[in-house]
Amino acid sequence: MSRSIVFDSPFLLGFEHTRALAERAAKAAAEAYPPYNVEDRGEGRLRITLAVAGFTPDQLQVTVEDRQLVVAGRRDDERKAEDAYLHRGIAARGFLRSFVLADGMIVEGASLEHGLLHIDLARPEPETSVKTIPIRSAG
Repeated sequence: MSRSIVFDSPFLLGFEHTRALAERAAKAAAEAYPPYNVEDRGEGRLRITLAVAGFTPDQLQVTVEDRQLVVAGRRDDERKAEDAYLHRGIAARGFLRSFVLADGMIVEGASLEHGLLHIDLARPEPETSVKTIPIRSAG
């Protein structure tokens, strides 16, 4: 992946973490399976819905690590060899889909319903804090 010229500016020092987040987001956007929706539910709440028909809750895993939400689907490799398909349009492979979360985003929960995995996220209002900085005199 090519590096962003914006983050290579000498005026933006210490933004390596932001560059890494942008690169992870670009990589995640290039993935195409499984299809998903991101829904704005108002008041700082989001819902990610992934189409995971054929997966059971035991075959799905939702984790958050270092502000990255990762959804993994694992298929059992014990497929019947005698199954003969005339057409196979339903994907039967595992997947790994990731989303980069903004600071403060929390995952409230996940549910599987009718082949759709719903992941609910929220961004609580940050607490306002005012810090007074003492001014020292030099003499």
